[in-house]
Amino acid sequence: MGRADTWTPSYLLLPAGELQRRAGTALAALRHCRLCPRRCGVDRSADELGHCGVGRHAIVADVGPHHGEERCLSGVFRDGLATTLGLVGGSGTVFFAGCNLGCTFCQNWAISHERRGRPLDADSLARMMLLVQRQSCLNLNLVTPSHVVPQILEALVPAAEAGLHLPIVYNTSGYDEVETLRLLDGVVDIYMPDFKYWSGQSSAAYLCAEDYPEKARAAIAEMHRQVGDLQLGADGVARRGLLVRHLVMPEALDESTAIFEWLAQLSPDTFVNVMAQYRPQGAARRDPALAPAGGRRLSRDEHRLALEAAHRAGLRRAGRW
Repeated sequence: MGRADTWTPSYLLLPAGELQRRAGTALAALRHCRLCPRRCGVDRSADELGHCGVGRHAIVADVGPHHGEERCLSGVFRDGLATTLGLVGGSGTVFFAGCNLGCTFCQNWAISHERRGRPLDADSLARMMLLVQRQSCLNLNLVTPSHVVPQILEALVPAAEAGLHLPIVYNTSGYDEVETLRLLDGVVDIYMPDFKYWSGQSSAAYLCAEDYPEKARAAIAEMHRQVGDLQLGADGVARRGLLVRHLVMPEALDESTAIFEWLAQLSPDTFVNVMAQYRPQGAARRDPALAPAGGRRLSRDEHRLALEAAHRAGLRRAGRW
């Protein structure tokens, strides 16, 4: 998996016709949608709307290079290695509108809750995938994809036929259904889930999903089964594997500690970005009662204690990435 010039994305190695078969299976599931843990059962193929608020076609809010992702995704390096910032590279993000969670502190409220964007059919979405490749992006970063897996697979068919060869990043909240993730086995190269909360009580209060912890654990375990620990090429860019994000929340060190201990049991080499940028946004900004710790930002000491907890848990690749 070392050199970039000898590496081939997973979906290009599938047997002939397999990507089309996966797309067909996923699209059929839209007729009685149970693709995510909400299991709404609506006919999205006829534009009936469930919790995510998205019907037959994916809604895309924005597309383009992103230089602010983890360095191994965006190509911004340290220690004397070349940087792509401002030149070429970056992570080729496709931001999907709608979401199957309901985070009160959502950082992308207009996109996720208000579903701002435009619906794209499969050919149009394929062109967006090819666009980020032409922009010399290092990967195709699918942001908030859990509710549009069928539409993604449908678009990948013409995109691959037209020459798409970027590794695929599945950038998710972690609220995914294992059965749906299995449709992506051999398609996704890099899974990048959040693991937000450990307890059902906190998940119910701030994510509107009491079952989030158990669903996230099952989903992340399945992701790791598919792709293993994160592997980097000789150029320092991620090629394949699992990268977990954990946004440290104020007054929730016990939640972080439990998550780190579980991830260390999954693998001590799990790549974990311990994130410090929590701030109350969305509904939490308007109403402090809907915000963790009453609406304040995370303190430096809280983030330091979370990093120490990650290392005590035995995670060898936890830090600020």
